Amino acid sequence: MSDTAKDIRLAPSDRASNMRTYTLIMLMIAYVFNFVDRQILAILLEPIRQDLHFSDSALGFLTGFGFALFYVSLGIPLARWADRGNRRDIVALSLAVWSGMTAITGFVQSFWQLAAARIGVGVGEAGCSPAAHSMIASLYPQKERSAAMAVYALGVPLGVLVGFLVGGWANELFGWRVAFFTVGVPGIILAVLIRLTVSEPPRQANAQAEQPLQKASLSAV
Repeated sequence: MSDTAKDIRLAPSDRASNMRTYTLIMLMIAYVFNFVDRQILAILLEPIRQDLHFSDSALGFLTGFGFALFYVSLGIPLARWADRGNRRDIVALSLAVWSGMTAITGFVQSFWQLAAARIGVGVGEAGCSPAAHSMIASLYPQKERSAAMAVYALGVPLGVLVGFLVGGWANELFGWRVAFFTVGVPGIILAVLIRLTVSEPPRQANAQAEQPLQKASLSAV
């Protein structure tokens, strides 16, 4: 086979490999934003307390139970949606919701407004990982899947790091309200990019990736 013919034959595979790498990176960045927006309230508790005069119990509710209740209770329904719907769109929508709610937090004037914003963050974040995990499983065969999941999981430490750095910096220079805008608005932009540039992977890709393993198991029997 000539070099030209070989290049033509390999080109689709190369494009697919590049696209799945791009998709994985975008999902990981979305997960970074997930933890930035999750941590930002805890980072800014003191200036919020001083400005809005919230009690310790009120802030404890907002950083703990208020967020976790909706995050946990909606996790399974949103995961079932990811089993049936367009996962790329679910990730993009979830990211837009929690980022938008984070940005809106910069406008709050009362406990209930802040509580509603945090509930919105919890609702949005509940939809991210189920759809992202499913996409990664469709994009990568079993032998590469653990490494891909590890790359996605980097969003946790990176998100905490970025949250403390950016949140602290923005609060120091501009105040806590601008800090919420600073971390919320870029997430909305990322959601649009994911919707426009990431393709929904075919669900059968995962089954096709497993076929060689299944054949090997049958031949061994």
